[in-house]
Order: sequence, then structure tokens, then C-alpha cells
Amino acid sequence: MSYTLDMINQLKNRLFQPISIASLAFFRVVFGVLGFADVLSIWIYYHFIVDAYNPDRIRFPYIGFEWVPTFHDPWMSLIFIVILIAAVGVIIGWRYQLSATIFAIGFTYIFLLEKCHYLNHGYLFCWLSFIMIVLPADRAFSLSVWRKPELYSPTIPLWGLLPLPLLMGLVYFYGGIAKLNPEWIAAVPLKLWLRSKGDTFLIGSIVTQDWVPYFMAWGGLALDLTISFFLLSRYTRPFAFAAAVFFHFINHLIFNIGIFPFMSVALTALFFSSDFPLKIILWWKDRSSVVRKWHQAWAARLASAKSDIPLWQAKSTIRNAVFGVFVVVILIHTTLPLRHHFYPGDVAWTEEGHKYSWRMMLRSKSGRGHFTVVKSDSTKENINLKDHLYKRQRRKVLTRPDLMLQFAHIIRDQYREKGEEVEVYAKIRVKLNGRARRPIVDPNYDLAKAEWYHFRSSEWILPYEE
Repeated sequence: MSYTLDMINQLKNRLFQPISIASLAFFRVVFGVLGFADVLSIWIYYHFIVDAYNPDRIRFPYIGFEWVPTFHDPWMSLIFIVILIAAVGVIIGWRYQLSATIFAIGFTYIFLLEKCHYLNHGYLFCWLSFIMIVLPADRAFSLSVWRKPELYSPTIPLWGLLPLPLLMGLVYFYGGIAKLNPEWIAAVPLKLWLRSKGDTFLIGSIVTQDWVPYFMAWGGLALDLTISFFLLSRYTRPFAFAAAVFFHFINHLIFNIGIFPFMSVALTALFFSSDFPLKIILWWKDRSSVVRKWHQAWAARLASAKSDIPLWQAKSTIRNAVFGVFVVVILIHTTLPLRHHFYPGDVAWTEEGHKYSWRMMLRSKSGRGHFTVVKSDSTKENINLKDHLYKRQRRKVLTRPDLMLQFAHIIRDQYREKGEEVEVYAKIRVKLNGRARRPIVDPNYDLAKAEWYHFRSSEWILPYEE
């Protein structure tokens, strides 16, 4: 027992040891730029072009977050503008805690509005956004420090940086665990996707060759499972980082996965020594007059700066609080990705426990079918999805059982508003990773009465049968 307490105390002390602030300041800028780009693209495409956030259209909110509202313009656009301004505040380090808080709440708000837009990088970005609020990321290379040099701190406690590379390491590792399945090892999903990638910039003629799916499948599996360990050693770190850059660059060229490759590379870079951005600046200073003048201006500005807030020193109560939060975050991200093992059946088929588990690009699914409404007088009416949903929603609804259930409830509620009680049935057949189409939900089960359980399997989802 005493040995365990000693280990805990040593870990607490280690979390408050000083390191260079340079890496955190670097990531603050990258994070803000990527956040700005992602929110801007969502605003332009999904709001203006697709009109996905129109309150008069059907949305699929996350179960439990149905209360999150959307608004008509100009209010919806105003929300996007405020989030973009907050992202700029994060980039330049202006009123940082306020800017980071507004951005975190705003980005998460947009994320929660539509489940059909779910991407792993969006979920990860929500976590990073709230973590960035409490990190002292504005204590160097920021507008706040430029205006008040006394705020400058060349060092931060280790806990001010550690959660960022740690999260990326968990994403890699659990992504690798998820790839330990026969279909990924046989490169089935990649074979299906790469067939249509012959026109890919630079590498189109290569990715359609027979060996490429196996190279990408096995290489991706090996990288995900091992890279975090190789990044921990200074001897293997440069090679592991180069492999990660190559991996994410190829993914960016072939697949449309938004900011995820850039964010992953930035997070992976945080495994290097915490002063690596300073080393790059000093190297560049001798080769660029612009960088030299910029560096000299900052040096002159900070020459008399004396930080009176030693960030790595804290009372025991604060240390205990930081350690407790740190442990909770780690427990969430080490246990939540494993919950699908407690459901019967193939998670790629049932989708139960799929989200938030870093199960990235593991399956190719397409569905066909329809929903049928049975009225109280036994008359039937087939629902045309094109009359209700845009393309991405239709594609997701025809492959994800939870969305099928939500759509059935939406149809049910529309009839209730007209004073009619109805039953809703779904007859949908899904193709998974090129297999034969099979029914995914019981066509005789009234989905209007069904419920979705976060920690229990749904009896109306049919198992895949050959």
C-alpha cells in the first residue's frame, strides 16, 4: 500500500515538473488554425449549400441531446461568426481563456447538431477544445504577452502539455486494436475504396494496383499499434514521426477526411522535446531575415519580463485536483473504446458501441430499403427518403440502426402532430464490406415503440447471417 502511495505521489510531482512552453504555444496556433478552417468549411458547405441546420429540416441529434436547438439566419450564421472570431483569439492568444471557452462550447454545439456528420476528428476536437481551456497556452508568443510581457512564462508544468500527445497516442493504439479483425487484415475495405481512386492526384496510377490495399492495411495496422511506443524513445522518434507524416499525407491525398491528418501530425510532433519549436526558430533565424527580425522584436519585448507566477509550483490541494482530473480523462479514453465488446454481434454491422472508439475507416456499408407507416385503419404508406433527407442523411440512415430508429420516431411524431397514432416498420438490406445484402432490422418490429439503449443491445437489430 505504501509503495502504491509513493508511486502516486511521484506521478503527481512529475506532472508539475517544468518543461518548455514552446510546444504548447505551437500547438495553440495550429489548433486555432485548424479549428477556424473546420468551422468555416462546415458553415459554408453544410449551412449555406446543404442547409443542414435549418430548423425546418429534419436533423438527427445525438441521443440525449435532442434539446440542443438550431436557429434561422441571421442567428445561425452569427453563431458561426462568433466561433470563428474565438478561433482567431486562440491563434493570436487574445483573451485566451475566454476565446478558448467560446470556441470549445461553440464547436461542440455544432458537433451535437447532426449525428450524420459524425467524424472521429470532430469528437477528438471537442475533447481537445475543452482541454485547451485549462492549459496555459497563452503564456508565450501571444498577443496577451506582447501587450503585458510580465505574463510571459518560458516554462509550464508537464500537465500543461501531457494530455495532448497522450490523447493522440490512445487514438493510434485503439485505432490499431480496432484493425485486428479478419476483414481489415484481408484489406477488404481498402480494396473496395481504392477501386475508384484512379484519378487521385499524384498517386492515382499507384493506388489501384493490387498490392496497395495490403500495404496500406498492414502498414496502417503496424503503425497504429506501435508508433506510440517508438515515439517515446528519442532514438526511434524521428523515424516514427516520418512514418506518421507519410501515413497521414497518403490518407489526405486519397480520402476526404478534413483536418484530421494535419491535426494528427501536429499532435504527434508533441512527442518531441518540448522546446523543439524554439530550436526550429533559432535554426531558421540564421537563414531568414524576416524570422530574425521577428525573433529580435520578441527578445527585446521580453528582455525585462519577470514572470511572478511559477506555474510548476502548486499547493497539494491543487496537485490532487489536477491528478484527479488527469486520471478521470485517462479512464474515459481507455475504457470507452472497449464498450462494444459487451454487445453481441459484429460492431461494424450493429453499430452498437462504434462511436467514440477510434474505429476509423474499418467498413464499407451501403443500404437499400424503405420505411412503411401503418395507420390505425391498417392502411399503409411507404416513406420516400428523398422527400425528407439530404444525400448524406439518406446514406447514413440506410446503414446505421440508431439512425433508422430515430427516423422512425421522427415520422411517428409527425403523424402524432396531425392527431394520428401510427406504426413504423423498416425493410432495409445492407451490404457490409462487399458481402451479400442482408436485412439489418426486423421488418416486423414496430420501431415507433422501440428504444435505443446505450448499454444494452437492441432486440430489433438482426445479426448478420451468411
